[in-house]
Amino acid sequence: MSEIKLVFAGPTGAGKTEAISQISEKPPLSTDLSASDEVALQKATTTVAMDFGELTLPGGEKLHLYGTPGQERFAHMWPILARGSLGIILLIDHTANDPAGDLELYLRSFRPLIEETAIVIGVTRSDLAPEVDAQPYHDRLAEQGLDYPVLFVDPRDQQDVLMMLDTLLALLEFQ
Repeated sequence: MSEIKLVFAGPTGAGKTEAISQISEKPPLSTDLSASDEVALQKATTTVAMDFGELTLPGGEKLHLYGTPGQERFAHMWPILARGSLGIILLIDHTANDPAGDLELYLRSFRPLIEETAIVIGVTRSDLAPEVDAQPYHDRLAEQGLDYPVLFVDPRDQQDVLMMLDTLLALLEFQ
């Protein structure tokens, strides 16, 4: 039985920990600690190393689910966690001050892996935003010569998380 790695990345509060918890067969391992900086205004805890979950695919392979810390001060963990991943599910908080800018930051940070594999963009918290438009995200992708799916999702909804996973697997199958 082979083991496959998938990375969930994105800024703090985008829903990485929740998305992993929705599809992991075991309670996810989390390295959340009490937030003590500006993140404390957004949420009580923050991931400082990684989240980890596991899902068995239909062929019996184990899919290891890794969630990166969202704060840029933990960016040194991003390439470590991304190494050897089959792809990235990038979650972006639509209610952030500059969500398209967040997308650009993560696209640049994960560019080497994106060029080797694939990425799916999951835009979260769109239910809390007055305007829902995917075009700014597609524009940022196009500026970097990329064309990948942008999906509006709720990381608390298992079906939405599975849809992102299925989309990523379909992209990889047809590369």
